[in-house]
Amino acid sequence: MGVQIKEMAKCPPPSSRSHLKQPWKFWDSMKITAFILGSGLLMFVAFRNSLMWHLQKFWGASGFFWQTQWETLYQLLGGNEWAIFILGPALTPAFVFWGFNGILLIADMTGKPRFITQYRIQLGKNDPVDREKLRKAILTVAFNMIFISLPMVILLLPIMKWRTEPCHLQLPTFHWFLLEVAIFTLVEEILFYYSHRLVHHPFLYKHIHKKHHEWTAPIGIISVYAHPVEHVVSNMLPAIAGPVLLGSHVTSTTVWLCLALLASSVSHCGYHLPFLPSPEFHDFHHLKFNQCYGVLGVLDRLHGTDTIFKQTKAYERHLVLLGFTPLTESIPNSPKKSE
Repeated sequence: MGVQIKEMAKCPPPSSRSHLKQPWKFWDSMKITAFILGSGLLMFVAFRNSLMWHLQKFWGASGFFWQTQWETLYQLLGGNEWAIFILGPALTPAFVFWGFNGILLIADMTGKPRFITQYRIQLGKNDPVDREKLRKAILTVAFNMIFISLPMVILLLPIMKWRTEPCHLQLPTFHWFLLEVAIFTLVEEILFYYSHRLVHHPFLYKHIHKKHHEWTAPIGIISVYAHPVEHVVSNMLPAIAGPVLLGSHVTSTTVWLCLALLASSVSHCGYHLPFLPSPEFHDFHHLKFNQCYGVLGVLDRLHGTDTIFKQTKAYERHLVLLGFTPLTESIPNSPKKSE
């Protein structure tokens, strides 16, 4: 018995032994965590360096080509900055807008081709679109683009010349252009979100923004269907503020405005098409009015203006479709409860 007591005295109780092992378990966990994070960091750096190497190689191979094309166009227009600005950011984005939306309008008016219409978000809506309502929209969009967008973009030239040379003969580097696009996107998100919420004020909504919300099931062309005041404040200013802020080259401004118009058209198009950004977020805004005010959704998350959206099937479908099965089929609406 005395021997047993001595042996027990040498060996701490189970609770004490587990307590002694805690520091070792902690350090083992730290080592595993450090290994995983370190490996992930190394993989990220390797991927980033590889990606940047390929981008640099691509730009090195094609940069001279684009510089040559730019110099040719510059000489063709005699270096006339007004002609360059009108042909570039004033007209090119408009051609891109109508070209892209022209394809969508065929689907909206005819219900064909099936390859597009099967991806309709709000099933049974605009199938086909009301012709008289569409005619009114086209006239409003044409007015906004000709009498508001065109003069505003042209007037950017003297504004930007106060601080830089927007039509410089040397193109910006590819890396600088990528940084510009990132800043443009951030500026647009901030200005669009708050200006958009402003026009949802009851007084402004009734007299200004209600026009845009005539379309509870939007189509692509509706991205520019708005009251003239809203078109200036909420459509144009958020898009052009970035280039003005950075004093961007005319080519950067042109490409950015093309991208901005395409993104806005996609978000309004009413179709969740494969491999394109998801339009579910803004489509839900047109459906419910008081949710999803922004472009990226960052400020909506910050201000809690996407809480209802997150509880819907639309939120589950809010992703880039990487296959060809419509998300309304792979993620169908919940069956309605019987009365």
